[in-house]
Amino acid sequence: MDTISAQIDTRLYRTEITSASGNILIADEPQVMGGKNLGLNPTELLASSLASCTVITLRMYINRKQWNVSEIKVKIDFERDSDRNVSLFTRKIEVIGEVDDIQKQRLETIANSCPIHKVLTHSIEIKTTLI
Repeated sequence: MDTISAQIDTRLYRTEITSASGNILIADEPQVMGGKNLGLNPTELLASSLASCTVITLRMYINRKQWNVSEIKVKIDFERDSDRNVSLFTRKIEVIGEVDDIQKQRLETIANSCPIHKVLTHSIEIKTTLI
């Protein structure tokens, strides 16, 4: 994977995130947390990764199958259960077009195979080095 970099200066809590390909987005915290709500907060970014990966993966599959689907919508809700030490993503997918129940079942399987879904449902290690 290409490196993602993030930097923050003294502006609370505006963070500039840059991809290796040069795309830039701003993350921030809501005003109630001391930020200025200039961008998605880190939790929203994580949920948006799952949402975008889901619809992109589904669109690729639908296009390959040449199904008549005009739009795919996904909503992600995220909750943390600190008592059980569990995070829960709830994903609701709406497919607008001509799909039958068998196709919908297949699309659910495809959604569960998007790369970000796999990352979030498998073991994760984070190696940190202070430089």
